[in-house]
Amino acid sequence: MRKEERRFADGVLSTLCYIERDGSYLMLHRVRKKEDVNAGKWIGVGGHFEKDESPEECLLREVREETGYCLDQYRLRGIVTFLSGDGVTEYMFLYTASLFHGKLTDCEEGVLEWVPIEKLSELPLWEGDRIFLRLLSEEHPFFSLKLRYDGRGGLKEAALDGKRIPLGDSEGLR
Repeated sequence: MRKEERRFADGVLSTLCYIERDGSYLMLHRVRKKEDVNAGKWIGVGGHFEKDESPEECLLREVREETGYCLDQYRLRGIVTFLSGDGVTEYMFLYTASLFHGKLTDCEEGVLEWVPIEKLSELPLWEGDRIFLRLLSEEHPFFSLKLRYDGRGGLKEAALDGKRIPLGDSEGLR
């Protein structure tokens, strides 16, 4: 195995999905786990791959486990690379979905709530999440987003499709 392959193999693979209904996203307020890097934040639903899973298998399993919903249709919108400052790189497959069935269940990781999309900016979100949520709302075509954090939760750098973008500037996304 080449050195580059080992580094990728040491990365974490995950999925995240924003389920939409009537102009709202189903958001997870992470308030139930004692040790949680996302504590207090609002995020979409998803999680880490299990052995031998494809991105779609991980997505469907995680959504079912966290919400009780079965997705009938979903769309891969982008891949987000997180550099957290602690030496771990996470590669996240980002999805949206609007067709689903089932009954919403309690989630052991937090509280699920339908939040109007226009109200998301009022929630405590990761700064990088604000970038990809804006890309989703703008119907940006499939994208690769790289987010470098400082290890204390502060976003240091962002690159969209290989090009650095100014932080906090929506014009840099166009």
